[in-house]
Amino acid sequence: MNDLDPAHILQTAMAFFPSKVLLSANELGIFTVLTEKPMTGAELCDALELHPRANPDFFDTLAALDFLQRNGDGPEATYQNTPQSALFLSEQSPAYVGGFLEMANTRLYPFWGNLTEGLKTGKAQNESKHSDKPLFEELYNDPARLEGFIDAMTGVQIGNVMALAEKFDFSSFKTLCDIGGSAGTLSRAVCLGHPEIKCITTDLPPVTKIAKKRIDDAGLNDRIETRDIDFLNENFPDADVITMGNILHDWNLEVKKMLIKKAYHALPTGGAFIAIENIIDDARRENVFGLLMSLNMLIETGDGFDYTGADFTKWCTEAGFTRTELIPLGGPASAAVAYK
Repeated sequence: MNDLDPAHILQTAMAFFPSKVLLSANELGIFTVLTEKPMTGAELCDALELHPRANPDFFDTLAALDFLQRNGDGPEATYQNTPQSALFLSEQSPAYVGGFLEMANTRLYPFWGNLTEGLKTGKAQNESKHSDKPLFEELYNDPARLEGFIDAMTGVQIGNVMALAEKFDFSSFKTLCDIGGSAGTLSRAVCLGHPEIKCITTDLPPVTKIAKKRIDDAGLNDRIETRDIDFLNENFPDADVITMGNILHDWNLEVKKMLIKKAYHALPTGGAFIAIENIIDDARRENVFGLLMSLNMLIETGDGFDYTGADFTKWCTEAGFTRTELIPLGGPASAAVAYK
């Protein structure tokens, strides 16, 4: 009994403290401001329009959490970005993932306050809670909110799609179709890494409009086609590789199996279906983020859920695929691959 202590319980219970510190720092733009030069706490308060009470507690907390580096002590101490913060949290960096943090702050943080209700009712706890419209229809009705959501998905997926482009052997494939391709991030990453491949990125019209602009900006419009498709109600374009990034987990089992079957029919013999997700380990003991993401699907969709590699293999085998494999992409994410 004396060897037991409540530290893990208390740290987990109060985990929203450091989470909100980081989310507020990102919202305030501190990491972008510090891209130019180190600043004292007083200078940061002026630049970010903060009350003097924020200094030094807020900045020292960020330093203790390893999101900032503090040089010196006392009022003359200066703060600067860590290499990781400079790369991923400054809006001036091409690897910026702050869009996802923005969504976590403005949407997910308040919605997760209703997790208990979601667990009792099995119903979504997001914008659709007080509306007859499903989540995506609500998002698409607000262009600013939609673009923010797309930026968030880009932020959370950019590392995964870059890892996929590097780790998956595309050498025997000539065409790829990304279903629910959002801003075309996956197609852009694959095309940049594999000049022999041409891609189609598909989504609903409000999203493909955004994707087309970003593909044009990247100078890849000769290799990436944007196509308007309602993937729930239309067949997929034929391609050697069909990809879905964080798509399957949005839906219940019936829809998951239907989408996998559509992918199977769109592929030639030897083709590959790739689902990028936070695949839960088969014993459901290790991938904590994958399990938490499955709870997030309860919050966001009600009946959507994340799944294990064994689940993926079972569903794909039922659809007719001959073999599967998992490719770790870094952190909790993997590419689940099924071959026809």
